[in-house]
Amino acid sequence: MKAQILHSGFDGLRFTLQAEITPELRRELVLAKSQAKEHGYDIELRFGDVTLSVTQKGGRTLNANTGELGAIWMFQDPADRIPNNPGVTVDFRALGLATGGLDHAERHFRQVMDALAIPYGEHQLRVSRVDFAVDLLAPWFEPERIALVAPPGTKVTEYTGPEETVTQATGSRVTGLRAGNVDNRQLAIYDKRTEVIQKAKDGWLAIWNAERTSCGQEPLDLSDRLASQVWRFELRLGSKQLRGRFEMHSWADLRERLGDAYHDALQRLRYCIPTSDSNRARWPVHQLWRLFEDTIGNDLTVYCCGVLPSDVILANRTAKIRELDRQLLGLFVTRAAVSGVAPDEFYDFMERHTEALRWYSEEHPKTLEERLQKAGGKYRWT
Repeated sequence: MKAQILHSGFDGLRFTLQAEITPELRRELVLAKSQAKEHGYDIELRFGDVTLSVTQKGGRTLNANTGELGAIWMFQDPADRIPNNPGVTVDFRALGLATGGLDHAERHFRQVMDALAIPYGEHQLRVSRVDFAVDLLAPWFEPERIALVAPPGTKVTEYTGPEETVTQATGSRVTGLRAGNVDNRQLAIYDKRTEVIQKAKDGWLAIWNAERTSCGQEPLDLSDRLASQVWRFELRLGSKQLRGRFEMHSWADLRERLGDAYHDALQRLRYCIPTSDSNRARWPVHQLWRLFEDTIGNDLTVYCCGVLPSDVILANRTAKIRELDRQLLGLFVTRAAVSGVAPDEFYDFMERHTEALRWYSEEHPKTLEERLQKAGGKYRWT
């Protein structure tokens, strides 16, 4: 049984920084957060070529993001510091890492830090998490908990859904396994296809189909699970490994020693083919694990999938539009049914009803501009 690698690369990256934002930046962030709370949508701040979307969330922190291809930025309020917490935390987005790799993440980090005029030195950087993932087209595969060999005491959890619900019944199709802790070393094997469908993450479909096209193959049809089942193998390293064991702190350290850390982790976790041998250490390695292991071993510096970021953004935007259109249609059908509209009158009913919707819009207490800004604030495509 064959499997195809559709994508490989970094899927998560988090840095913390022992630095503080300037008084000027704090004033702007505090004001924007207050406006976000008042209006119920993110407030955009421009700093040269950088746009921050400031959210109302965060408690005692000032939180913002720089879009799907950027990062989530969490700033400690210098006037209301949480003791021992880093001044700045940067959590890079998966699609930016997938399309640009580590180089893109570092460029983005330095661009934003410069634009925000936050003073810092390289010695203040702390890498706290790195995730590396390989997406495998393998419709015949289904994970088995017994096949996962991990160090004694490692917590292993089996799941039956994309929301990672712990298995509580028999007969359900297993959709994922997870072993270990994110602050140390964690392996996750899960159904990426279902996540893409249920959460409208069509950017990943664009990435997978780019690989298919490069191989002269037809695009995946996600409606056919037996032909499009994609499993993600993801190995996550936390601060106990990155900093505690391998003493990585800066971008330079990451490039110099990350391969060593992953090589070490792969010696301690593996997915095997169970046999009658009572010594699990002698079980043969599963072919998907071998692909995963070999892919990580090839190169851990730059993994670009060959898809332009604009293609990923377009795919995600199109998926969201389709999702909203289906919801609108469902509401119209329900509204027509409640009103006793016959099937042959449905489309005329839809056209007539737009006048009522326009009247409701004009009578709304908030202006259309305010409502469009609030709705648009939920989605950053650039």
